[in-house]
Amino acid sequence: VSFPWQKREISNFDYLMYLNTLAGRSYNDYMQYPVFPWVLADYHSKTLNLTNPHTFRDLSKPMGAQTIERKQKFIQRYSEVEKNLSAKCHYCTHYSSAIIVASYLVRMEPFTQTFCSLQGGSFDVADRMFHSVKSTWESASRDNMSDVRELTPEFFYLPDFLTNANHFELGCMQDGTVLGDVQLPPWADEDPHKFILLHRQALESDYVSAHLHRWIDLIFGHKQHGSAAVEAVNTYHPYFYGDKMDLNNIKDPLIKSTILGFISNFGQIPKQV
Repeated sequence: VSFPWQKREISNFDYLMYLNTLAGRSYNDYMQYPVFPWVLADYHSKTLNLTNPHTFRDLSKPMGAQTIERKQKFIQRYSEVEKNLSAKCHYCTHYSSAIIVASYLVRMEPFTQTFCSLQGGSFDVADRMFHSVKSTWESASRDNMSDVRELTPEFFYLPDFLTNANHFELGCMQDGTVLGDVQLPPWADEDPHKFILLHRQALESDYVSAHLHRWIDLIFGHKQHGSAAVEAVNTYHPYFYGDKMDLNNIKDPLIKSTILGFISNFGQIPKQV
């Protein structure tokens, strides 16, 4: 039996939205916001070549395993179970959470207010704010061991979140850069509409269509937890697996509120579909 998605009768975007909905994720809940993959690895070229496999991110691996060095560090963390970790896992941060969603969309209301309230009433330090697609990719795929974030659906259809149309004072980075519009890759020619157009073309490209099921396995499928997740370097702190934790059986109110607070701040694994 072949399904409409396999026959390319529905777009990759629509199929991912369908899976997110099946997994209980919704625009109405920042803690369980629809999650989309980074699909590109090229944020430096003048033109984007969608026929070159090296243009793309490895969709068979989670963000923590995009480079060999980084993957080895997370495997080492899992095997050592560092003393300050309360559970055996590769990642103590998540690929989608309320703060990640609000930080990506901070230049638009109501996300501006949400971000500030999550930050205790003000914007974050400028250097930690979302200001560049390229530097965010480098952080999440290579440089920052506490950053394994994926994307939100807006990256594939909404140019507005990339511009500071409301002229929010987002601060000034240590190198003197004043934060305004999001810095785009050279191939976007500083045009948010062009970025969205090419990024959406990348999502619907032959390469992504041929490999997207591997990412779906990691986020929504059989590599989400258990031995397949360990093998795929794809395990998260137990508190992230909300549906696997029976909160009703936890009698200690302090432990229960700690777990709920953890989930609300740091994200939740989607329901397996």
